[in-house]
Amino acid sequence: MKVIIAEKPSLARNIASAIGDNQSKRQGYIQVGDYLVTWAFGHLFSLADIEYYSPTENPRWNMENLPCMPKEYHYELKKGSDKKVDEGVLRQFETIRTLCRRDDVDSIINAGDADREGEVIVRLCIRKAFDDRDLPEGKRVMRLWLPDQTSETVRAALAEMKEDAQYDNRANEGFARTFIDWLYGVNLTRYATLRTGTLLRVGRVIIPIVKAIYDRDMEIRNFVPGKYFAVQSRAETGGEMIELTSKQKFDQSDRAKAEQYCAELNRRGAVVTSVKNKKEVIAPGKLYSLSKLQNVLGKKYKMSMAQSLEIVQKLYEEGYLTYPRTNSEYLATAEKDKMKKIIASLSKIGYPVVFKDKKTIFDDSKIESHSAITPTYKIPDKNKLNENEKIVYSTVVRRFVAVFCAQDCMANKTEINIAVNDSDTLESFTLKGSVILEAGWTKYDDFTQKDKILPNLEKGDAVNIDFQPTEKETSPPKHYTIETLNNYLKNPFREEKSKAGEEGSDEEDYRAIFEGLELGTEATRTGIIDNARKSEYILLKKDVYTILPGGEFLIESLQRMNISMDKYKTSEIGKALKKVFRGNMTVRESVELAEKEIALYFEKCEMPAEQDTDTGFFGDVVGKCPLCGRDVKRGKFSYGCSGYKEGCKFSVGSYICNRAISVSNMKLLLETGRTSKIQGFVSRKTGKTFDATLVLRDGKAEFDFANQPQNTP
Repeated sequence: MKVIIAEKPSLARNIASAIGDNQSKRQGYIQVGDYLVTWAFGHLFSLADIEYYSPTENPRWNMENLPCMPKEYHYELKKGSDKKVDEGVLRQFETIRTLCRRDDVDSIINAGDADREGEVIVRLCIRKAFDDRDLPEGKRVMRLWLPDQTSETVRAALAEMKEDAQYDNRANEGFARTFIDWLYGVNLTRYATLRTGTLLRVGRVIIPIVKAIYDRDMEIRNFVPGKYFAVQSRAETGGEMIELTSKQKFDQSDRAKAEQYCAELNRRGAVVTSVKNKKEVIAPGKLYSLSKLQNVLGKKYKMSMAQSLEIVQKLYEEGYLTYPRTNSEYLATAEKDKMKKIIASLSKIGYPVVFKDKKTIFDDSKIESHSAITPTYKIPDKNKLNENEKIVYSTVVRRFVAVFCAQDCMANKTEINIAVNDSDTLESFTLKGSVILEAGWTKYDDFTQKDKILPNLEKGDAVNIDFQPTEKETSPPKHYTIETLNNYLKNPFREEKSKAGEEGSDEEDYRAIFEGLELGTEATRTGIIDNARKSEYILLKKDVYTILPGGEFLIESLQRMNISMDKYKTSEIGKALKKVFRGNMTVRESVELAEKEIALYFEKCEMPAEQDTDTGFFGDVVGKCPLCGRDVKRGKFSYGCSGYKEGCKFSVGSYICNRAISVSNMKLLLETGRTSKIQGFVSRKTGKTFDATLVLRDGKAEFDFANQPQNTP
């Protein structure tokens, strides 16, 4: 007998249906011939919390067991918010355990989703079924790898299974990622929360995502527009308006120079130096990776990433689309016959598609684990899909039809070069335009014609010009959208393209993915961004992301604690995980990199009082109130008297003029009435830094500049 462990019940049903009709449904599994098909509910196991490794008597979070760096990680059945294991989870695992241990079972088949997470989910079920021991002699573990869930694919995959050990590197990367994310999450979330008195969800990927949105919004908020003069001409030639814009720009104070330059251009005149006309094939867009599909659905239909992924996942589970969590826009060369079957299926319902064998479609070098998202040969009854399911399915189908369209899109491309010259050329301009001759794939997929219709000009023709200085204003950067944030996360070290969705060479992006430079993965990004939204760190309105006050507090609090989790540090861990995947680094070695980084945040650095920025922990008692004698405690934004409920209003900000007031200085202030000289205050009026002492006068903290250097505000 063979036990198949699917990641979810829906997959188990699809596998059982593909094997045969003679099914016998039992409690927690389906028997079909020699196969016992059972399932998990996604993650049945999760890593134990800190208290498992370092128990304390204090039930609340505290610093007694931080930082926590386990030598070995312990998994336990998932618990609910009540800290108890759900009865359904326990019952289903007992079913898996019983089936795996049956004497008549010789093969256990890992049918987790075809990714690292799926590999780990089922491996944990198998490992725990045998109490973390090796499998008994006579049992082996095989891997069922499914790029889609159609019956034909399931049957073919069952006939071509490999030993699960061949996927060890993939599993190792999955375990390493899990351990590292646990280390960052539990240690820094607790530490930051204890420091601030506010629950701050700190994670290896969520922080650089929120910080990217924060940084962009701060750029926009602090943007000061600048004015300048552009040099532009709008004049008719041959009945068509021709617009020319000079590369030269002039400061607002240089209007006279701009006018002089315009006069010189107009004096010389302009002439056509060349005209090029040629027919070209306009290529369709590439097939969709998950993020590129989400970009389109977000921009055009305002679908959030979580919403679009949920729909794509459902269509995959129903067998209509291939595996969704892919970072590739290419197909594997081994899939050519499979594509021919899909093309034949789409042809039967009227789509004009033919097989094309091109490097822009089939390229193994740009596939890490999974090919691009495509339809399968299984065509849904559209009457049974809801409106959003129709949108998502048709978006994937239309792109597939565009890529394999029988008729190319043909255009007449024109390029006109114009020079402003006399005896020598002062400036030259290039105008580009096109006329669609044959629509081809543009009948099925979105296409925007960017080029203008150009006048009928020939080499040597004079062009009328009227250059004038035109006052312009610099524009602030734009907020992140679903598309631009996704593009940034796929390759955070690539400059944003001037035009969203611009096609071009993708070599750099795929190199970044394979090196591990991307922030998060196609499998994890959607959930992490959705968690940031639910935590009220960021807001998604239509398809635009903005920072929320909670997100500002999160990022600024981490900055004040000197916790830096930027794209550089996150990508270093990403590169280490890719080395684990390739077998060039062990799980332990990658985890140690994270441990060293995290340990730095817990090191106590002794600093001179004038440079000290340590504000301690929320609730720390720092001294006695000078007004009423009660304890003064560190709060969220200030050091305040614990007698505030009784009416005492004594309070000193923990951050004054953009400078942290350390616990040591606050203690000095309460004990002696003055702090040490504190360096690095920033004037709100001038933005300049200054040094000063804080003194208590009538129960209030004030600056004292007596005997201070001459750098006061």
